[in-house]
Amino acid sequence: MFTLKPIHRDSIDSALAKAERYRLLNEPHEAESICRDILDIAPVNREARISLILALTDEIPDEPAAFARAIEAIPTLESAYDRAYYSGIAWERRAKAGISTGGPGSSNYIYDWLVKALHLFEEAERLRPAGNDDAILRWNACVRFLQSHKQLGPKAEETPEPILSE
Repeated sequence: MFTLKPIHRDSIDSALAKAERYRLLNEPHEAESICRDILDIAPVNREARISLILALTDEIPDEPAAFARAIEAIPTLESAYDRAYYSGIAWERRAKAGISTGGPGSSNYIYDWLVKALHLFEEAERLRPAGNDDAILRWNACVRFLQSHKQLGPKAEETPEPILSE
């Protein structure tokens, strides 16, 4: 059987650059593998953790289970801002992937996922470092997405039918 080989610590920067390139080439599985190699030797590397989460969210349209793996990786991020922001990204990407794969009734849960993302981006906005408007940019992207997909909306509350006695 084959075993994984560790990379050298001095190759982390170039490995991170390769992971980013693979994400840009729409090859998130390759980026994920590289990030896992980095994290095997440098488990606290912030850039590798974030790149891993982003690669996993890139996989969601083809592999819905990647959402759960991304959510599982988020608590490893050290700052509350990062945890809120990247959670929002995961929920946003899950919702947007659901547009193309969703079936009847999916518009309600896709809407709920976007609302969850909006709440997380609001939290990230409150926690953001000075000069960092990334959470606002993501908020605006979600709002514009909702505006351009009018079929999305909250689940209508069901009004119970009155019981009619004989």
